Amino acid sequence: MQGNVLDITTETRHLDGVLRPALIVCGIFAAIGIGGSLLLARGSEGGMDHLLETYLVSFAFFLSISLGALFFVLLQHCTRAGWSVVVRRVAEALAGNVWLMAVLAIPIVLGMDHLYHWTDTAAAAHDPLLAGKLGFLNPTFFVVRLIAYFMIWGVMASFLFRTSIAQDKNGDPALTLRMERFSAPGMVLFALSLNFAAFDLLMSLDPHWFSTIFGVYYFAVSVVAFLAVMPKILYGMQTRGVLKNAVTVEHYHDFGKLLFGFTVFWAYIAFSQYMLIWYGNLPEETEWFLKRQTGEWTTVSLILIFGHFVVPFLLLVSRFIKRRPLLLALTGGYVALMCWVDIYWLVIPEFSPGVARFGLLDVLCFLGMNGVFSAVVLFRLSRHSVIAEKDPRLEESLAFENA
Repeated sequence: MQGNVLDITTETRHLDGVLRPALIVCGIFAAIGIGGSLLLARGSEGGMDHLLETYLVSFAFFLSISLGALFFVLLQHCTRAGWSVVVRRVAEALAGNVWLMAVLAIPIVLGMDHLYHWTDTAAAAHDPLLAGKLGFLNPTFFVVRLIAYFMIWGVMASFLFRTSIAQDKNGDPALTLRMERFSAPGMVLFALSLNFAAFDLLMSLDPHWFSTIFGVYYFAVSVVAFLAVMPKILYGMQTRGVLKNAVTVEHYHDFGKLLFGFTVFWAYIAFSQYMLIWYGNLPEETEWFLKRQTGEWTTVSLILIFGHFVVPFLLLVSRFIKRRPLLLALTGGYVALMCWVDIYWLVIPEFSPGVARFGLLDVLCFLGMNGVFSAVVLFRLSRHSVIAEKDPRLEESLAFENA
């Protein structure tokens, strides 16, 4: 449905007035997080190893936001969606951070000897299962694949962002058609690359275990994480006068519906993976879950069941919260936190079985990467309008109303 169309020229469409204080806050977060985590890690026994492990957690979390954003942008073009035009530029900026994540992957590559024990080819040679996987799980091919993943994601994100920016200048509707034609095959490449990246970065932490649905699980986390942070970003911009009227309750409502739907999808994938392995009851499959169902990890597993599904489900099933930007932003922040806990649950039990050793180092590492990630997004958005000003479907988006 459509209502009255807003005159976009009356809107604040640039971050000029809020950029400097926001970057200062991001800089403080980054300095405290990076400096504090390094000092804390160096001052404790095994601290650098623990830092590398929690670094992988935060890396996978922020990468998931960028990948979820890239999926969102591709999906909007594939479906020729009109409602999302006023919010798509923010998603494009988040997707563009895959280039930043490529740089932030360097510590993981340098520390892969600790993170991935299959890198010890001498030890792997005496392990029949690993010996059969050395053609795929070896350091050189691992790095080559990482480069390929980030090139695929980066090229797609850059093309969509630059084409959208070019349309702001000339208003050529043919550019919309070009992005739509690009997005269909792009979606196939995205699906394949995300699946293999999830296998490499996370599932291969335990090279004896495998799940064909694991890539879909990480995809679900990625989309949920992106949909959770978008209301927070939009509400933060609007409270500072940016796009104050262009982004309406109707747009928040749609993000709330998508967040609700993909939260249920995440639960469905998580249950499907668990149920099939539980039913099969094969030792080589169940040992991965046993690590996460014993000791202190039992509590974390229960937190995910109730905190990552039951609570968001109950909050978002009603339209009340979905149509109140502040409440949806707060709910999104909570769901994003649960996504981080989810990735923590995927990674840390491999290094700390039985003990969920959450502590200050995890907080500082997250804080540092959050500061860097947010600063780069803000800088990218500050160079252009935060809305696709001459998209042919902009009028439809401005007048959008839920049925």
